[in-house]
Amino acid sequence: MASNKDSFGRTIFVVVGLCFICSMFVSTAAVLLKPIQQENKLLDKQKYILEAANLISTKDGDVSKADILALYDKHVEAKVVSLSTGDFVEGVDGNTFDMKKAARDPKSSFVPKNDIASVKRVANDAVVYLVKDDAGHLVSVILPIKGYGLWSTMYAFLALDPDLNSIQNLVYYDFSGAGETPGLGGEVQNPQWVAKWQGKKLYNDKGELAITITKNPAIAETVYGVDALSGATLTSNGVQYSLEFWLGNEGFARFIDKARNGGLS
Repeated sequence: MASNKDSFGRTIFVVVGLCFICSMFVSTAAVLLKPIQQENKLLDKQKYILEAANLISTKDGDVSKADILALYDKHVEAKVVSLSTGDFVEGVDGNTFDMKKAARDPKSSFVPKNDIASVKRVANDAVVYLVKDDAGHLVSVILPIKGYGLWSTMYAFLALDPDLNSIQNLVYYDFSGAGETPGLGGEVQNPQWVAKWQGKKLYNDKGELAITITKNPAIAETVYGVDALSGATLTSNGVQYSLEFWLGNEGFARFIDKARNGGLS
């Protein structure tokens, strides 16, 4: 006769007990580690903002946490902007405002009418980053943009001169999904391709958005053209559509118009 200790019911009891104990350990670890994970995520974001502003270069090696925090606090001011008016939203901390969370809430977001970047929903308000030099003069305005590539939603920081026309940098820092194909779409992070954006212009003399990612060398050599990624047409299109959407009327267009007419002075 089988021992009671080997009964099916006792086995189930032991298994359920072990699962419960393990789940408690996992849940506790997740709660304890969440603040650390959020802090590291914020630090990583600040690092890419500084890179977009040409204040650090991650390709030169690791930058210490202390240096990132010091440079960010000294040079960067995060401001929340209403996309519908282009005005700054007073009383909201740009460093803690969560655009992703706001975009998920129907009360604080909208469904774009011309969703060429496949963003699905857009927060009513967005964060812009004003970068100043040691003397306190504005040297860069950084806009967060996103859009779908081939396999993922691609997040980037578009850094502009104070005229909000000349491009300083376009830095892709995050991919929500499978990520873009290494050696193809993943080349959006290649320093050689990033360098092609520097000094390019967003708008032509008529004030029309003119920046174009193209396979035509004659256009790419102009101040409005950038070479398309070789073998990555859909990712290149994703970058183009991201720029067109976020610089358009459902994106930062009203803010840019006011800023270029003295709104940041």
